[in-house]
Amino acid sequence: MAMAQILAVLIFVAMFVLIVMDKIERQVITLVCGLLTLVLVFGLGMHSMDAVIETLNLRNIFTVEFWYAAGAAEESSSGINWATIIFIAGMMIMVEGMAKAGFFQWLCMKLAKLVNYKPIPLFVAFMVMSAILAMFIDSITVILFLAAVTVELSKLLKIDPVPMILSEIFCANLGGSATMCGDPPNIIIGTSLGYSFADFLTNTGAIAGISLIVVIIYYYLVFRKELKQESGNAVDPATLPDPKEAITNKKDFIVSSVIFACAVLMLVTHAQTGLTVAFIGGVIAIVTLVAAGKGALELLKKVDYKTLLFFIGLFMVVGGLEQTGILEVIAGFIGDVSGGNLKTMVAIIIWVSAIASAFVDNIPFAATMIPVIKSLAATTGVDLSTLAWALSMGTDIGGSATPIGASANVVGTSVAAKSGHPIGWGRYCKTSAPATVIVVLISMIFIFVRYCG
Repeated sequence: MAMAQILAVLIFVAMFVLIVMDKIERQVITLVCGLLTLVLVFGLGMHSMDAVIETLNLRNIFTVEFWYAAGAAEESSSGINWATIIFIAGMMIMVEGMAKAGFFQWLCMKLAKLVNYKPIPLFVAFMVMSAILAMFIDSITVILFLAAVTVELSKLLKIDPVPMILSEIFCANLGGSATMCGDPPNIIIGTSLGYSFADFLTNTGAIAGISLIVVIIYYYLVFRKELKQESGNAVDPATLPDPKEAITNKKDFIVSSVIFACAVLMLVTHAQTGLTVAFIGGVIAIVTLVAAGKGALELLKKVDYKTLLFFIGLFMVVGGLEQTGILEVIAGFIGDVSGGNLKTMVAIIIWVSAIASAFVDNIPFAATMIPVIKSLAATTGVDLSTLAWALSMGTDIGGSATPIGASANVVGTSVAAKSGHPIGWGRYCKTSAPATVIVVLISMIFIFVRYCG
């Protein structure tokens, strides 16, 4: 077993280093490392076919509980979390249908019109919209469309788009922390530990809601002078494009809006209905494709298959750490350092998660830490959910601190750079790093007060 443990750790470290170096596509890295885990760790090191079967986890898909949990969510077994894969794929298809219909462009333009295109109200409105949208749609998609519209509006209104883009990025990451489907780490945490949409909304959602108010005030104080300075030249709203112009097809727009509303309804009620996220993701994908008709193939082509493959490889590597007992060792170490004190555990998990996620992809980190906190809860007797909320907030928010900490950050800064407004590390971290520290502190204090009293 010692050889298997060494191989599992070496493969995991190599995967992380290669992801950070960003020289090879990340799905290639995780898939190769995943295959090495199956061959070297489970084959050469453990001589265990059972470990391979358990990590691939294909049998789970063909069980009733995978699709219908009868009102009680089940914890996922180790290995590839197919529920996460299917759910994300379904949401990707739905979002592509919404984008094709012009939903996001229309929403941005409509909101801008409602605040009469005034810079500061627009600034606040887009922050709130970024957070709300990211609760149900992945933050990458949210920022991709928001940043693009922000750049166009800034040209029309003659304002600097950078303050708005920076605040939108942060709020998208914050909004994603509020729900189970808002951010990939939360999807993994929810499906792995059996938490529902409502569980996240009433726990991390409460933290995100308080934090959003503080963050809006913070960014307003930081950027108010820039926004006011640039808003001297008033623009006649009548000369600006009508939001209706963003709708490419009225029928497709209505259909995609209804599908989105149904997806939200199913997610909110899935703990009561017993419908799993895998079922919801599958149904939403099928309905979207059927509604698209001849355009279904086009939607399927736009799905980000690279991200799905990245997840599959990642789960295999983490499965290697779990099967060899490495994660139990890490959990034991944290338990020893904390002395079994819940507050100390929460502080370690949330700050380590936040710092790590600022520099490395928060998805593999979250996937790695889930079995760790499960082991911690089992050995120390502390409440697993408390550790889960700390992990969620740390991984979701920590990534906001640097330009490379989360995919939404990379997308947002890239859109700004293409429009002639490059955002360097200095300008990004000057505002976003303090905001990250503030929210992590709020999260820790909230968890201490609510769960550790």
